[in-house]
Amino acid sequence: MLKKIILLAFLLFQHSLFSQSKQLHLISWNIQDFGKTKNSGELEKIADIIKGADIVAIQEVVAGYGGAQAVAKLTAILNRKGSKWDYVISNPTNSPKYVAERYAFVWKTKHIKIKNRGRLIKELEKEIDREPFLLDFYINGKKLSVLNFHSRPFNKNPQSEITALTNYCIKTFKSPLILAGDFNVNEKDVVFNSLKNSGYAPAVLGKKTTLKKACNKNNYLNHAIDNIFYSKNIIKTESSVIDFVSFCENLTNARKLSDHLPVYLNFSVLF
Repeated sequence: MLKKIILLAFLLFQHSLFSQSKQLHLISWNIQDFGKTKNSGELEKIADIIKGADIVAIQEVVAGYGGAQAVAKLTAILNRKGSKWDYVISNPTNSPKYVAERYAFVWKTKHIKIKNRGRLIKELEKEIDREPFLLDFYINGKKLSVLNFHSRPFNKNPQSEITALTNYCIKTFKSPLILAGDFNVNEKDVVFNSLKNSGYAPAVLGKKTTLKKACNKNNYLNHAIDNIFYSKNIIKTESSVIDFVSFCENLTNARKLSDHLPVYLNFSVLF
């Protein structure tokens, strides 16, 4: 009986720690061809979609002229919507011709700090076409690492890249880690088994995240390939897909923003 009372007290204490820790809201979004093709109106719509987040991981930022400028413009728009934001952009990935991209993070600075501008994981550039981008965030002085990743297309064996990446994560990170991005593979695939067996979990389950070019019987969604994996010292409170389309008649204009929907994770961290 005494053991049960002690265990209950411990669980209540742990729950108290979770409830007292700051809740964070992270969005991951493959914003198709994010660069000079996005006009001011489209950047305004993107900002309205993500402005509730604390951290946003963006994939498919154009490597050449226009990509960095689009991220800067988006951040400026966000700064006019009531909170102070900052951003970092990766160098272009070391990729085959016409494959290189940049990654970006934007975040609210009130409770979240950084100590460096992040880095591409050069250790993986021979195994991954678009090597992931790592940035460490600090919440009350405690480190939360986020890896931003965009795999190669589904017909070019993204599983081999995911295997290399998950092995790296399992061996390298002991502190809280979030792995966010476009995996081009469904979270149910066996390639994620080793990551799950190491205590990581996918935030989004069975939710389609890509947009068709046209509606088919009122259905405009295609593949479940965007996700956020989080380590066991991260406590999920909510997660899903942000469907900014809603109706077939909105599909054409929605695709001007991206052919992917954002995914999100609300969480607290057990430091």
